[in-house]
Amino acid sequence: MFDLSIFDEYREDNRREVKKATENLPVSIWNTYSAFANCYGGIIILGVKERSDGFWYTTGLKNPVKQQKQFWDTINNKTKVSINLLTEKDVELYELDGDVIMVIRVPMAKREQKPVYINNDLMGGTFRRDGEGDYHCTPAQIKAMLRDQTEDTMDMILLEDVPLEELNQETIQGYRNRHRTLKEGHPFGRLNDAEYLRSIGAAALSRMDGKFHPTAAGMLMFGNEYNIVRHFPEYFLDYREMLDPTIRWTDRLQSSSGEWSGNLCDFYFRVYNKIIKDVKVPFRMEGGDRIDDTPVHKALREALANCLVNADYYGTCGVVIRKEPDKLFFENPGYIRTGKKQMRLGGMSDPRNKALMKMFNLINIGERAGSGVPNIFQVWEAQGWTEPVIIERFNPDRTVLELCFAKKVPEKSAGKKCRKKMPEKSAEKKCQKKITRKTQEHYELILSAMQPEIWYKVSDFADILSVGERRIKLLLSELVELGRLESIGSTKGKRYRLKEK
Repeated sequence: MFDLSIFDEYREDNRREVKKATENLPVSIWNTYSAFANCYGGIIILGVKERSDGFWYTTGLKNPVKQQKQFWDTINNKTKVSINLLTEKDVELYELDGDVIMVIRVPMAKREQKPVYINNDLMGGTFRRDGEGDYHCTPAQIKAMLRDQTEDTMDMILLEDVPLEELNQETIQGYRNRHRTLKEGHPFGRLNDAEYLRSIGAAALSRMDGKFHPTAAGMLMFGNEYNIVRHFPEYFLDYREMLDPTIRWTDRLQSSSGEWSGNLCDFYFRVYNKIIKDVKVPFRMEGGDRIDDTPVHKALREALANCLVNADYYGTCGVVIRKEPDKLFFENPGYIRTGKKQMRLGGMSDPRNKALMKMFNLINIGERAGSGVPNIFQVWEAQGWTEPVIIERFNPDRTVLELCFAKKVPEKSAGKKCRKKMPEKSAEKKCQKKITRKTQEHYELILSAMQPEIWYKVSDFADILSVGERRIKLLLSELVELGRLESIGSTKGKRYRLKEK
């Protein structure tokens, strides 16, 4: 995040912020502290200013020891900052070009520590980072962070005013049949429906009337859409198949159509059967039976279940699964509870809806070891397909997993493509520069994250690429030269979009 030897290469982005702070601490430092803590963490550098061209220069601190003490006094003041996430090693003084600067490393707050806010004002003092700026969180975002603090997830809530009979009996029996087939002789199989639903987390006994009532998870998994929206007003499930560019969509399935139950269980199986239609199944026999399941099938099950289990059903825009000729998109409301980096690494399971996860696990769908997403990446690598992309958006909070079925472009063929697409002289000049595997991956990540006819700024790609702003600018310029993008504006106001074919 910070290396003094490459100071001249840094620019402000969603992880770095510079402030002049010649004599006193700037007031805005605490907005940035809150914003970094509520996102991915970041670096605040005091005694540095940004020029109009984006480059930094040092202004220095007049009294660094005093200002450092002032910082520690303030961050430990509960009326100013809700929580101090820093240790002594996170705040250091450096000398550069004869000036003293202060470098403050702000870590990402844990789920149970969020929201981090200032001035003893939860609603008005909670910030998040967007590109190069800090913005106030909306009440909906703050409520989402508060919901995520507790160990009991929101789907465990008991709906005491709802009778068990409001659940869809067809869905329950279909689920029980699958469970019975997959786990023959399981002790839950001998229970009546009410006891069975309690055992899987879909119902609980009320202390008020001594009767069984659905939990929020039971309602989401087995309810009817018109009942679900009474408890989750923003609830919406949407599958869109867009295989013909001349038609808006070739197939669509919505929870609000009234043609089916609209619950998560039925949505999962209907959508899974649609997204695996084009998956090739190699001929394989095992014990005299043909095996029609492949690692790709398992990865797609994991991606779909992960999307449903980690959705914030109080969030806006709903769950959207989109199928294109060579891509699949899984979108759900809610930020990533463990952070994007940890989600990619795996090894930590922290689902937003624990009861829903248990129900899917009981019928052999999904993992509970935090290995689901890394497994998807491994399967895509084994198939030689373009690496999956995880995108996290804020305001409103959304998580997107993009799976592309196109083969990776080898370095040599990338050079050939370059020669074919450009005029002879231009190709000769551009293709003298070897396109490395890493650069090619960055190209693919940028292009796959862009939607047609939408203009993007440099900071929009900071989370996707995890490289400096200068590097992103270079990659975007190269894509413009290769004829893949077009640009407007100059310097800081420059924007890019996909070039029309």
